Amino acid sequence: MRIYEELFIIKPDATEEEVDQIIEQMKGVITTAGGTIDKVDKWGKRRLAYRVDKHREGSYVLIQFTSPPETVKELERRLRVTDAVIKFLTVRIDETLKRLEKRKKHREKRAQRKATAAPAPAQPSVAAQMLGTPEPLPVPERPSAPTEPRP
Repeated sequence: MRIYEELFIIKPDATEEEVDQIIEQMKGVITTAGGTIDKVDKWGKRRLAYRVDKHREGSYVLIQFTSPPETVKELERRLRVTDAVIKFLTVRIDETLKRLEKRKKHREKRAQRKATAAPAPAQPSVAAQMLGTPEPLPVPERPSAPTEPRP
């Protein structure tokens, strides 16, 4: 069983009852195929980024569900033939969740390694390495000039 998110946009002239009917139809498809509904969000009417089928806005609905992969094919087929649905998008999010969890573990392991590692000794300069002296050479002092006034 995999976790999916289905986002679909319904025509703006559809009534609230029609929107609820489409949501119930999609829930029925998922549950009859052996899946479970995790979350249903009705975002309401929003402006679209670009015109789709001569519409500038639509009612957004997000459904998060867990089901076998075959269910997604049937769900997308139903959305495709439903006239009130303008666009839809199905995303498998269980892989993303796994990837984020793996990245989090990797970061924690790296932070733990940095905390336990002792600070490295200071490296000698390149010039000191080339001369073979372990410490930097002292800078010779200049003799001070006489401070007599000039004529």
